[in-house]
Amino acid sequence: MQIGFLEISWVDFLDILFVAILLFNLYKLLRGSGALKVFFGFLSLYFLYLVVKATEMELLSEILGQFMGVGVLAAIILFQQEIRKFLLLIGRTTEFRDFGLIDFLKGNKANEKGEVNLTPLIEAMKALGSSNMGALIVISRDDDLQFFAETGDLLDAVISKRLLISIFFKNSPLHDGAAILHKGKIVAARCILPVSENENIPAQFGLRHRAAIGITEQHDVAVLVASEETGQLSFVRKGEILHNLSTIELRRNLNEYLSGNKLRRQQKNLPENQKGVQGSVSKV
Repeated sequence: MQIGFLEISWVDFLDILFVAILLFNLYKLLRGSGALKVFFGFLSLYFLYLVVKATEMELLSEILGQFMGVGVLAAIILFQQEIRKFLLLIGRTTEFRDFGLIDFLKGNKANEKGEVNLTPLIEAMKALGSSNMGALIVISRDDDLQFFAETGDLLDAVISKRLLISIFFKNSPLHDGAAILHKGKIVAARCILPVSENENIPAQFGLRHRAAIGITEQHDVAVLVASEETGQLSFVRKGEILHNLSTIELRRNLNEYLSGNKLRRQQKNLPENQKGVQGSVSKV
């Protein structure tokens, strides 16, 4: 195809399309963080370098060329957290599950790995919320989260209401941190989770809720949170928080997660500065 003095083939269209998709996903990944401005700064310098090189400005082209020579290394250093999130997003096996191929190859046995007795878990969350005891419980369907489990105390105990309450009892040495549940067992307690850097999270959510959002941004897990201040219960998945839920709503969302269904959004049309944080009752 000839457009003026340019000769464009279908490969060029594909090239432009793939670059556009890559830039769009990078924007979504960096949106809400200070790294977005740094990214736009790098992008502006690169386009300036292309213009300078095309116009054959030798001196400026040489200066910007030296900068671009170390640009990749500088980008890796500056965007190491974002690059890690991007690679985790690509490498998550749960992303492929949405296409149904993995379940087909495994004979639809994928969900069996995530079987959890929800009754003691829900009863424990109800008791913790009514007693205003803060709790942070991570439920993983596929990944045992060994890296995060090793930051706390390994338990490998069967899930029970009394055990969960004793873990998050205010005077318990295990209450400060998260409990990780996998394959019907409490893998570990007092675990350290990554805190979300999303600047749009309302101030009413403290570090416990930010940690819940942070781990779900990086891994396909569901997190239950009991607020120490209000006793309200929250469900977090894929970086989105459903706030002030009843135990029935908690159970329904957990069942949907364990069965591989998509997150049910209970409140729509949120203001622009509150995207990613949703609730059924409270206004955030």
